Amino acid sequence: MAKLEIACFNVVSAFIAKENGADRIEFCAGIKVGGTTPNFEMVQRLRKSLDIETYVMIRPRGGNFVYTTSEYAQMKSDILEAKKCNFDGFVFGILNDDNRVNIDQNKALVDLADPFPCTFHRAFDEVEDAFQSLEDIIQCGFATILTSGQAQNVTDGTQRLAELVTKANNRITIMPGGGLRSSNIESIQKETKANWFHSSAITDESGTAVAAEIKALKSKLQ
Repeated sequence: MAKLEIACFNVVSAFIAKENGADRIEFCAGIKVGGTTPNFEMVQRLRKSLDIETYVMIRPRGGNFVYTTSEYAQMKSDILEAKKCNFDGFVFGILNDDNRVNIDQNKALVDLADPFPCTFHRAFDEVEDAFQSLEDIIQCGFATILTSGQAQNVTDGTQRLAELVTKANNRITIMPGGGLRSSNIESIQKETKANWFHSSAITDESGTAVAAEIKALKSKLQ
């Protein structure tokens, strides 16, 4: 059966995700900018009381994915700090000025995160050449790519997502995310043949995952 990751921007969402069948959570701050590095002291407390596979976002700010020397140093420091909290994986992505994957910096962070797996996040949706970037990301050692198929949402990006799943050929997991809801997850799974799916399950103005939406998402996965 396919699996579901829930992006959680607060502790309440994390517990809701766990209680309603999520297979994994991506924990982050910065909901208005699509996710940033959370406060590790708070998350460490969460980790002690919540038993669910948890990946943590490593992103020093919102905006683009080209980082200064000091921001890159902060990402290194954050990975080392997060490893002390016993997370299960990390989520990040760095591009060059020309919107190509920064192989050297990404590979260095993947190596730093070892033995924990890493997801290349939706920075992928800004790359110039999706299929070359796929190869670059595999070369860096990532386990997963989170992407909307380089479109505004997964519905618009379905064809590209399907192409990426085929091109990946089980060398890396392609995880559709971005506008994924219980209303479209069945068709996205059918058309892409993906095995992991990503949603915030936020359907109101609260900024918190909705239990009924998580249950609905899970119920429609095959």
